[in-house]
Amino acid sequence: MHNPEISAIASQIQLAVAPVFLLAGVGAILNVLANRLARVVDRARRVSAAAESLDPVERDHALIELRLLARRIRAANLAIICCTASALLVCVVVAILFIAEPTQIAAARVIAALFILAMGLLIVGLLIFLQEVRLAMLSLRALSNWRLHGRLDEAPPDIS
Repeated sequence: MHNPEISAIASQIQLAVAPVFLLAGVGAILNVLANRLARVVDRARRVSAAAESLDPVERDHALIELRLLARRIRAANLAIICCTASALLVCVVVAILFIAEPTQIAAARVIAALFILAMGLLIVGLLIFLQEVRLAMLSLRALSNWRLHGRLDEAPPDIS
């Protein structure tokens, strides 16, 4: 006994498996981003709390570091927003896949457009994440130069 309704549902579930794996990957990326953001925020809180009791030269170092940390926080937040929006669009794609079949709605173009938009947002989020990592490395190098040599040999990007 072959039930066509069960076969149709099984087919829809098979179509939804790939986006679900994608959601798992995006979830892992969001976990990394959230952990990185938490560390940067914690560091900013520690530096901010310590800045009041520092001598003027060290306070200058702290203020520069706080500006750099603020830039990293903005980048991490933006990457999280992009990746979360991507995941939400993938969820919408999965929902439309399940709704389109039984209701006979022609949703192929909508699904394709939403999936392309989801991938675009994921790509942008990952590029912003790469920028945050790059900024972290440049900041570390520049602040180390300042502390060791009293100068910024390689100026941190856009610290204002």
